[in-house]
Amino acid sequence: MKRILLPLFAACLFGAQAQETELFNGKDLSGWTVYGTEKWYVEDGLLVCESGPDQGYGYLATDQHYKDFEVTLEFMQEANGNSGVFVRSTVDGTKVSGWQVEVAPPGHDTGGVYESYGRGWLIKPEAGKPDVKMGEWNTLKIRMMGDQLTSWLNGVEMVSITDAKIGAGEGSIALQIHDGGGIKVKWRNIRLVTPQ
Repeated sequence: MKRILLPLFAACLFGAQAQETELFNGKDLSGWTVYGTEKWYVEDGLLVCESGPDQGYGYLATDQHYKDFEVTLEFMQEANGNSGVFVRSTVDGTKVSGWQVEVAPPGHDTGGVYESYGRGWLIKPEAGKPDVKMGEWNTLKIRMMGDQLTSWLNGVEMVSITDAKIGAGEGSIALQIHDGGGIKVKWRNIRLVTPQ
């Protein structure tokens, strides 16, 4: 995975030794583990998740755990289904513990924070926030700093929450396929900034 020194904005967040890591190499799933029977594959340099015949939950999680970080990724919704990005998460089979930043079709709270197998929705974007552009590339950014989680969609801050339980969390970054079938999302340019 490629690591490069970052410019000033990252240094301000994490100190002068902040580095960027490309989590997806555009070729294969190196550095990631698949959980469940749903489909995760690389096509034309893109990471694709797609519902399989079991139509169950599926996750693709980083092998490494990350505590404080900023992750930026691009996604394209190609079907009317629910996905998301989990942070400080652990996966057992297809049961996930952690916090999901929602990725979903318009009107379904992309950028909001959901705690699976716990308190449910912690925060949703306020009315009037921008929404996902279906069939187009969207940029999601998530910043984890201690107890605080902040998300942005296409450059607009969607939510910010300070929560002690989130602050105590530890785990990987994981992409999700929701159950129910009919889901297809493409991902690219998954970049992580971490303190060193």
